Amino acid sequence: MITSQLISLVIIFLFTSIIGVVTGSNSLVTIPVMLEFGISPANAIATNMFALIFMSIGGTIPFLKGDLLKRQDLSLLIILTIIGSIFGALLVIIIPSKTMPLLISISMIVVTIFSVINRNKGVEKIEESSPTAQKIGYALTFLLGIYGGFFSGGYVTTLTACFIAFLNMTFMEAVAITKVLNIFSSLIATFIFMTQGIIDYKLGIILGITMFFGAIIGAKFALKMSNLWLRRIFIITVIFLAVRNLLKWIN
Repeated sequence: MITSQLISLVIIFLFTSIIGVVTGSNSLVTIPVMLEFGISPANAIATNMFALIFMSIGGTIPFLKGDLLKRQDLSLLIILTIIGSIFGALLVIIIPSKTMPLLISISMIVVTIFSVINRNKGVEKIEESSPTAQKIGYALTFLLGIYGGFFSGGYVTTLTACFIAFLNMTFMEAVAITKVLNIFSSLIATFIFMTQGIIDYKLGIILGITMFFGAIIGAKFALKMSNLWLRRIFIITVIFLAVRNLLKWIN
């Protein structure tokens, strides 16, 4: 890879990590860019997953000072994510890559419709969710962990919507919790990719450090925003990504 390409990757990864702290879906941008620069699909997915560890850690640090990470069910969510990620990384070849943009677009459209209909969801702190809603939220955490373990594109975005819908988190809580879970999801997947020898560590460290600092910047900005503004940014990004991936699938 020539120097200009590396600089371009660093700039793109920095920008997406700053925005992605709130919106998620970094991999929907970063992986296609890596492919454009001649990196093989397997190496792109694995190296991007390795870099996401740094981003998730950086995005978590600013949230450690408050009470956002003091949920009683955080340990359960972590366990479900770890188990799901193991399955996901092992089943990476099961889902055809051609169907990925369509599946992601459908999930994004559902997220958008839900967010528009339920205007107060995630904006105002409400009572704890019902036992049924909690069970659905935990089940989706596991299923999304499978998806996050082998690709990650759209994983955090959909997980954020899941937590808001079924576990009654605010946007700020969901943003903080998903950063923690993504550490474990990325770690598990990266470990399995390491055994396959498909990670470019030199590139991954450069991009990982870039995303680490970008995530810290993004998280600090997020802490200064209200849940309403986080909701607006989230919905706009989701709509854009849904349309982009749907057009990609059609073409």
